Amino acid sequence: MSKQELPAGAGQVAEQYPEIWEAYSELGRACAESGPLDARTRRLVKLALAVGARSEGAVHSHVRRGLEEGESAAALKQVAMLAIPTLGLPSGVAALTWIEDITDS
Repeated sequence: MSKQELPAGAGQVAEQYPEIWEAYSELGRACAESGPLDARTRRLVKLALAVGARSEGAVHSHVRRGLEEGESAAALKQVAMLAIPTLGLPSGVAALTWIEDITDS
């Protein structure tokens, strides 16, 4: 992801602190390559983690990237449904609305 495609806050950090952003990006690459999960599975897991963290901005970002990478809206929405038994109905519904902000726009 280029600095121009980053959400506003992350883009500001990348511009103001490029060495920190590069180290952070390298950490992300190393974590992605640390195990056997394929790119699709990693994308869905990262979306689920963003849902669990209740980070609307991160959910939006992962949904946008998922769609760009060919993921279906239905699969992305299922992540929100899977959150309901673990995180509760309000959290799952909130996640669904954040996902639909992007998939249904």
